[in-house]
Amino acid sequence: MKRVLAVLAAVAVLATAATAFMVWQLSRDHEPMLPEISAYSRGELTRVGPYQYCNVVDLNDCAPAGSQGELQVDERDPVQLSVPSAIAEAPWRLLQVYEDPANTTESLFRPDTRLAVTIPTVDPQRGRLTGIAVQLMTLVQDETGEVFEVPHAEWSIRTVWP
Repeated sequence: MKRVLAVLAAVAVLATAATAFMVWQLSRDHEPMLPEISAYSRGELTRVGPYQYCNVVDLNDCAPAGSQGELQVDERDPVQLSVPSAIAEAPWRLLQVYEDPANTTESLFRPDTRLAVTIPTVDPQRGRLTGIAVQLMTLVQDETGEVFEVPHAEWSIRTVWP
């Protein structure tokens, strides 16, 4: 009986050590996960990491460029856009790009006010929606002292029509 208990104790210690080692291996030397946005339409969901993600203080310190997401759309079903709290906790901008890029619309959301937006895929004046971008803005000052906004992070989704 003592021998069986000793073997079980040894197995438990080895299993605990192996689990601890695996957790340590999986969590070390990994970049922090960057926020993702999600968009849903026509029963399809797409999640997208940032296309551009730079340090707020040093806009030259950027993560490698990401990719643009794609979402199948039609004229009947709107796009349901969701942003995580990591984005919504800051002021964020939504760009809706239509067939004529001159018809791009811009919406600004104050911190902690919006986690989701419904976007029609067709606008009577602007035409079809061709893309969506979510941006986090930073104020910068140029050599002349002029202050303006530039995005330090951007997530981008291109719409695909049938």
